[in-house]
This record gives sequence, C-alpha cells and structure tokens, in this order.
Amino acid sequence: MEFTIYSRPGCHLCEDMIAALETMTEGRGVTLRIVDLDQRPDLIASHALRIPVLEADGEEVCSGHLIPDRIARLLDGAR
Repeated sequence: MEFTIYSRPGCHLCEDMIAALETMTEGRGVTLRIVDLDQRPDLIASHALRIPVLEADGEEVCSGHLIPDRIARLLDGAR
C-alpha cells in the first residue's frame, strides 16, 4: 500500500498528519510519499486549500486532518 500526502512546508496540519501516519504504519511495509505542492504548481488549484490531502493507492482518504479509524481499516484490509 502506498500513502501520498500532499502538503506544503511549514504547514502544522501537514506535519501532524505525517507524524501520525508514520506512527500508524510503522513496520507494516507501507510506502509514504510526501508531495510538496510548492514544487507542483499543477496541483495547487486542486489541493492547496484543503491541505493536507491524503491518498491511499491513488484514492483520496481524507483532507485537513487524519481520520485514524479510516486508516486502521485500510491497513487491516491490506494484510
């Protein structure tokens, strides 16, 4: 499973989501990819006002804040 977080530097919500997701996925063989929207102007219009945006295997899971129950269900289904 691959998680992608669309974020921006200095965003405390992004930092919180990344830290929480790292804790939840530790040792599970999950890939965590962080996309800096400042480096991807093509994505700013669709993501910038909702950051952080989290996708799992290309499907949006949540934005603004992490939903731990949803992540747990995804991880349990990935076993």
